[in-house]
Amino acid sequence: MIGHIHLSLIMLAALIAVASPGPATLSIAGTSMRSGRRTGFALAAGVLTGSFTWSISAAAGLSALMLANAWLIEIIRYFGVGYLLFLAFKSARSALTPGEAVPVGIAAASLRGTYMRGLALHLTNPKAILFFGSLYAFGLPADATPVDLAIVVAVVGLQSAVIFFGYVLLFSNPVIVRGYLKLRRWFEGVFALAFGYAGIKILTAKL
Repeated sequence: MIGHIHLSLIMLAALIAVASPGPATLSIAGTSMRSGRRTGFALAAGVLTGSFTWSISAAAGLSALMLANAWLIEIIRYFGVGYLLFLAFKSARSALTPGEAVPVGIAAASLRGTYMRGLALHLTNPKAILFFGSLYAFGLPADATPVDLAIVVAVVGLQSAVIFFGYVLLFSNPVIVRGYLKLRRWFEGVFALAFGYAGIKILTAKL
């Protein structure tokens, strides 16, 4: 606890939300296995930028404005669902395509393009808006100072960076990559189901 901020509880809530399986972590894992560590880091950096964007917006009170105007979240929801279903389609198409897996690095997109994909993935995730909005609404006292908010943004952001980049290091490990190359179609099938499920859940959830 720092002053009147229960930082440990905030970090625990953020840890559970960020580290648990979801569109961002699945994308980071899949990209790291398919295209290597550099590309995985680029995607993770984009996701992290999106996370910082929503965190800072929530700290500035913008999330409360969005929650008061439900149509804004609805627009983001439909963009997010569309993007997740697009990822599901790409993974399903890859799973249904026979043949050898492409060696790591050969099919890697440009780092900038990969970064933008990660950013788009997190900026169109309505769950991120709700999470950060709740975190700042209920995790901080009403008299929290700008310094308090800055501490929470920095600490949660640092923790998220460790998690996202840790996923890259884990799933770009040569042992895991070799497993992916052997079982590519099975992995892609799992990714297709997971992205599709996430998209449908967001579409049907009451936000």
